[in-house]
Amino acid sequence: MLEVDVAAADGRVLHAYDVGPTGRADELVLLWHGGTPNTGAPPEPLFDVADSLGIRWIGYDRPSYGGSSPHRGATVASAAGDASRVADHLDIERFAVLGSSGGGPRALACAALLADRIFAAATISSPAPWPAPGIDFFAGMSDGAARELRAARQGRAELEQVLAANEFDPESFITADNAALDGNWSWFNGIVQAATANGPDGMIEDDLGLMAPWGFDLAKITTPTLIMHGTADRMVPSSHAEWLAARCPTAELRLVPGEGHVSVLDSAPEALVWISNRASGVFGEKANE
Repeated sequence: MLEVDVAAADGRVLHAYDVGPTGRADELVLLWHGGTPNTGAPPEPLFDVADSLGIRWIGYDRPSYGGSSPHRGATVASAAGDASRVADHLDIERFAVLGSSGGGPRALACAALLADRIFAAATISSPAPWPAPGIDFFAGMSDGAARELRAARQGRAELEQVLAANEFDPESFITADNAALDGNWSWFNGIVQAATANGPDGMIEDDLGLMAPWGFDLAKITTPTLIMHGTADRMVPSSHAEWLAARCPTAELRLVPGEGHVSVLDSAPEALVWISNRASGVFGEKANE
């Protein structure tokens, strides 16, 4: 995998990843928005499926993660500009986006603000914005996850204090989540370690951006969008997915019964096939069945 530093428009550095061309005539490019806290390295557990579909992965570390510069005050919408800059550097015009957990809102930002470049967008385990009229934002959320996001509403100092306690709430994960982290998705262990190696600043920027105005209107998304979520998610309840899908005119909601925040990623190959099918409509290739 190629790693390269890209200059953002304001002089920041974006550390980017590119698995390289697949060599297939029907190659499509998919930009990965990882969760919180993750680097932007594309998800190795999905490489084989992606390769079979002719998908080329790219990604980048969000501000203060890995090799990317800080960006104080960044909004969720800021991710669209950063993603566009990375794609420009890699000489990629049209691409899709897939965001997991805290990367979900960033994928939606790309769909809303880069409609001329994004042919499909998908989220998995994505939170809704705060406030989200019509749902109880914290209902069904583990105490630990709710504590972190409530702190983000209070500002940087409060969030820093909560994160400094470094107390992960085991109730955030169901049994299937822990099994996934011990099995297919053990990849996350190294990704999280790399993302937090220099401290919690990346998490802080992610959470503050999530709980502030996102900077775009979901109702104006015209890009085909898939919203996938596990119904047993305790970190981000599936009511968030239902809220997002109801407000995005082009969204297809796909709830996965009994799966949690991480274990739902075992269904991510379905999202890749869905994205591949959207590509066939755009680029005139035969759809995958």
